[in-house]
Amino acid sequence: MEINVLKSTEHNEAEILIVGLSRHPENAEGWKELEKRFDGRLAEWIKAGLSFDSNSLSIYPTLTGDIPRVLFVGIGDRKKLTADDLRRSFGIAGKRLVKEKIRHAAIYTASFENGEVNGEQVAHAAAEGIQMGAYRFADYKTNSNEVDHRLESLSFLTDQSVDAIRQAAFVGTVHAEAVNEARTLVNMPANILTATAMADYARDLGETYGFETEILGRSEIEELGMGALLAVNQGSVEEPRLIVMKYKATDKFEAPLALVGKGITFDTGGYSLKPKDGIVGMKGDMGGAAAVLGAMRIIGELKPAKDVVAVIASTDNMVSGDAFKPDDVITSMSGKTIEILNTDAEGRLVLADAVTYAKQLGASQVVDVATLTGGVIVALGKDKTGALTNDEAFYSKLVDVSKQAGEFVWQLPLTESDKKRLRKSDVADLNNSPGRDGHMIFGGGFVGEFVGDTPWIHLDIAGTSHADGAHDLGPAGGTGAMVRTLALFVEKLGHKE
Repeated sequence: MEINVLKSTEHNEAEILIVGLSRHPENAEGWKELEKRFDGRLAEWIKAGLSFDSNSLSIYPTLTGDIPRVLFVGIGDRKKLTADDLRRSFGIAGKRLVKEKIRHAAIYTASFENGEVNGEQVAHAAAEGIQMGAYRFADYKTNSNEVDHRLESLSFLTDQSVDAIRQAAFVGTVHAEAVNEARTLVNMPANILTATAMADYARDLGETYGFETEILGRSEIEELGMGALLAVNQGSVEEPRLIVMKYKATDKFEAPLALVGKGITFDTGGYSLKPKDGIVGMKGDMGGAAAVLGAMRIIGELKPAKDVVAVIASTDNMVSGDAFKPDDVITSMSGKTIEILNTDAEGRLVLADAVTYAKQLGASQVVDVATLTGGVIVALGKDKTGALTNDEAFYSKLVDVSKQAGEFVWQLPLTESDKKRLRKSDVADLNNSPGRDGHMIFGGGFVGEFVGDTPWIHLDIAGTSHADGAHDLGPAGGTGAMVRTLALFVEKLGHKE
């Protein structure tokens, strides 16, 4: 999307002007200049019923000037407005722009600013929110003749630094495009997005941004002894893939952060078969992989000063005469043996081998992200990502950036008692499913058994990776959860403190 930065009084060829409307709008900086643009009729329109209630939308014809229509966005009490509030308001505005078939829009930046939110933050929130709100999945229907109207340009009318506003809007655009790409991956059906297709996507991503990319097939995975990943793949006609991408911020590539994603392209549950209501939607069980791929897209664009290695274990989990079974004992890449008590607890198995490989590649810190358990939804609902960690200082840095991204993360405890239950087996070192209670903790804790003392964060996005209905920042379906948080985390770790 094209970004333009213009003086507030400069001629503009946008089809619509977006203006923030708050209580006592006359106190907003630049309001008098805005009044002039509408020949002084703003006060009249407000008295006639323009709403300043948060997220209310009103479209008026301007009747004069260079922009034919104005979209008023209610922002409530300006003093309480936050960057996250703005992102959501712009998301709602983005949906309206799609409905109105707008290709070129402008924003009167000062109308959204207050003492806490400056012009750069407005530009970032607008570029990010509008494009996330406007997202639509290009489905596979054959009977639609509707022309796809996409926003082609966004102009910011401001008297602030052109370069600063443009850069902030650029970063917001990069974030939004990466989130929307991740959403599309989650929304794709499993017969199209196979493990091989996901690997091809990653390879293309690597070529675009100069990542060192390695795609391991079945034979290479067997040579590495990844018995956990291979066990999950046993029932499938589709080959597994281990996807590795290295972003080298430094010549030495020392002590990289590992981003590890669960890439289960469809999950039947295996012989622990999911019920009818639970199996629909399992094309999205690769939401963790999508989050990592989206984050790597942002990293490739913005080039933070932190070495990163992305590792994604991808396969589907199917039922056949060859599929692994409850009571099987398998050997992971680490050498640890695992008693299989539940074949539907497969995500933690592929993550175990992926984390082991990431450490072998020299990872000094690990973040794994996965649609791992229904238990996180029972515990926290669908709007919160669950977390486990073995390093509170490391985790606190992620929480800081998750708040900046507007993505709620909540830590659950992982106790020695929990670890004992994971290690309770008469025939193996570990069991993969100690019970239904504390399910999210046991799922993530199992992965932690392969991390050791390496600083580690586990993110369970089973609830947040998919939206059952439309929301402020997008439609039903894939949400792109954790894409922006992971990218901001890498950026934060790259800053020298």
